[in-house]
Amino acid sequence: MHFVRKPLYILVLSTLPLSVQAEHLSLPDIEVIGKHEPASITQPGIDAARLKIEKTAGGVTIVDIEKVKEGRNSNFADTLGLATGVLAQSRFGAEETRLSIRGSGVQRTFHGRGIKLMQDGIAVNLADGSFDFSAIDPMATSYVEVYRGANALQYGASNLGGAVNFISHTGYTAPALEVRSEGGSYGYHRLGIATGRVIGDADYYLSASTYHSDSFRDNAQQSADRLTGNVGYKINNDIETRFYLGYINNDSQLSSNLSKAQLKDNPKQATLSTGQGINERDVNLWRIANKTTFAFDHTKLELGAFYSQKSLFHPIIDLFVFGNDTLGVIDQESDDYGLTAKLTHQGKLFGLNNEFIAGISPTYGKIDAKNYRNVNAHRGALVNDFDQTATNFEAFFEDRLQATDRLTVVAGLQYARAGRESKDQLITATGNQSVDESYAQTSPKLGILYQLQPQVQLFSNISRSFEPPSFGELNNAVAPTLKAQSGTTFEVGTRGNSEHVDWDVAVYHARLHNELLQVAPAISTLATQTVNADKTVHTGLEFGMTARLPMHLEWRHSMLINNFKLKNDQTYGSNRLPGIQRSLLRAELMYRGNHLLHGLYFGPTIEWSPQAYNVDFADTLDADKYFLWGLKAGQKVNANWSWFLEGRNLANQKYAATTGVIRAANATRSDAVFSPGDGRTAYLGVQWNY
Repeated sequence: MHFVRKPLYILVLSTLPLSVQAEHLSLPDIEVIGKHEPASITQPGIDAARLKIEKTAGGVTIVDIEKVKEGRNSNFADTLGLATGVLAQSRFGAEETRLSIRGSGVQRTFHGRGIKLMQDGIAVNLADGSFDFSAIDPMATSYVEVYRGANALQYGASNLGGAVNFISHTGYTAPALEVRSEGGSYGYHRLGIATGRVIGDADYYLSASTYHSDSFRDNAQQSADRLTGNVGYKINNDIETRFYLGYINNDSQLSSNLSKAQLKDNPKQATLSTGQGINERDVNLWRIANKTTFAFDHTKLELGAFYSQKSLFHPIIDLFVFGNDTLGVIDQESDDYGLTAKLTHQGKLFGLNNEFIAGISPTYGKIDAKNYRNVNAHRGALVNDFDQTATNFEAFFEDRLQATDRLTVVAGLQYARAGRESKDQLITATGNQSVDESYAQTSPKLGILYQLQPQVQLFSNISRSFEPPSFGELNNAVAPTLKAQSGTTFEVGTRGNSEHVDWDVAVYHARLHNELLQVAPAISTLATQTVNADKTVHTGLEFGMTARLPMHLEWRHSMLINNFKLKNDQTYGSNRLPGIQRSLLRAELMYRGNHLLHGLYFGPTIEWSPQAYNVDFADTLDADKYFLWGLKAGQKVNANWSWFLEGRNLANQKYAATTGVIRAANATRSDAVFSPGDGRTAYLGVQWNY
């Protein structure tokens, strides 16, 4: 089955707006007179976020967490699984996720990079660009903004993937009290308690949650405790300041990858390296921030600052590669600081309606990074000691000029400069491994947004992207130094809604230089090293849709079609990049009751990867195609009570949720690169609001 065809892209884009033309309703203007509801100036609600989408000349998605809460809401795969254009695959059912947009960091099998991850508009990434999935609490989230690619310029993002912004509740949007409990297979349970209130000119929101899972895989036990909150104060009608607090204590066992034969025989199993115990990744993170907003008639100024402190204890494989001691027990203490300033002005330019956005974002981070020998998951002899400093400065502007009643022209520019310095504090026989690199690029963007009908938009844009390496890449690079990844992306798409269909479709084509790719060295599949590919091409289709069908049925889906390739590589020619599905469909068909069955929903869910895909650059070893199905039911009983029941992978399929990446499969060894997904599982949840 061949999904990746340009005619298909064109067909989808051309027919969607026309398919709803006859159904589009033109409603008369209605004047609503009533009490003005108070709201946060600093933290707009989901309706304001949806209006902001309509100004974006590119792919943007808003995820309503109330929809996500109709089933399990535990990790990024749950929260973003049906978000258009997002690949989110959990490793062994845990919070650690492979998160990618348009192929950003897709071969990164640990932590995250290639995306600007934010909470409440403030970066969660460390200063070197990497991020921890456990830093976000899905239970404390009101909605999520997903800005794909250069459409995240208004947040200062310059990378290929764009930005994902988790927005917390405030006292204006939260219930006075909310209690949610989820439980299910393999010892899974999650409990969250949240409260919010407005007291005069002040408001607050506080959420606490605890989570534990024994996990489907052996040696994959997970637990986490989180505290998330914010306090806002309106100095007057035009000025508001808000303080944010985040705390996470996460302990995770990391199950090993398996060979294909091991996966088919027993996907639950895990292998242990003699004398090295169970791999772990334990994170303790504190984060405080402030954002102050000045809102005037036509101008808004946002000023922000943040500080985070993270401790990482991470025993993994103890390996001696190419004469360098690597991995073992990773022990790090990091401190990150940042400032943000963003100005938005709405006015006239050449007599036309115009909106101008400009901002700067300097960040700074220090890491005390040590490696020890792994002695049964405890620190052995010290083998590496680095003093690492990351600095970044981003300055950007974006202008939206409404050339006609229907046509808006969007132009933007960003300048990014990054420094990465890693001082070797323990020089051994392997020599001085210090690194001191700087990277800079100016990235332009030009787009158009056309209002075909009141509820139908067409868009296209061209943009540049830029991504310097993180310390995770620099410390494991094959070459002495790494170059920054850069590229040019072309995008065209449409979004809109009608009485029966809502859609969000985009086709993109990215030409990348020096893409940062992770591969396992030839002598092992247990560690990764980073290389700069000369030229690569990422082409894809992002297609999200909600259809309201007869008999109270609702179909929702997110479909990805990926065609990522090397371009004239000296060794591997134009082979596909390994480690990512060629196409992936997630969908659900829900019956939504009315009258006697008010608030009730039930129906099947599916996840379908219809083709095998390569996990090595030589294209000799594949992850198998798979089809998963489940059932989901629930009900919002009244304004206070709701429940859900969900079964996943009910056919108990054995499949790889994610994979590692190797240069070439070797017939003389068993390549353990497959991370099995969960088998048959079931979950039950109850929520009470007051």
